[in-house]
Amino acid sequence: MNTTSEIRAVPMSIKVYPVERPGALVAMASVVLDGCFAVRDIRIMRGRKGLFVVMPSTKYKKGYRDVCFPCTKEFKQRFDRKILEAFRQTQAEQEPNRRQESDQALMAE
Repeated sequence: MNTTSEIRAVPMSIKVYPVERPGALVAMASVVLDGCFAVRDIRIMRGRKGLFVVMPSTKYKKGYRDVCFPCTKEFKQRFDRKILEAFRQTQAEQEPNRRQESDQALMAE
């Protein structure tokens, strides 16, 4: 059995898919852990206190239940932080494209 002292840094490959519609959902994400386990349909939401990560879930009796999830507080914090970092990086990369599209639209008028 693993203890917290035995947990190693798990490499993560993260893809973020921004959502361009009004509402709390700002993006979807997929994560590949250590090149061998994929998690899809991770939601990045905007709440009153800022951005947060929601794991994929399914309806279960009277509510919802996560399909998969980090098993420790430490890994959950790292997992969420990495996903939000990838989201912010994606936003930063798209910003110059948005400015260019906006400039082109103004020039076409």
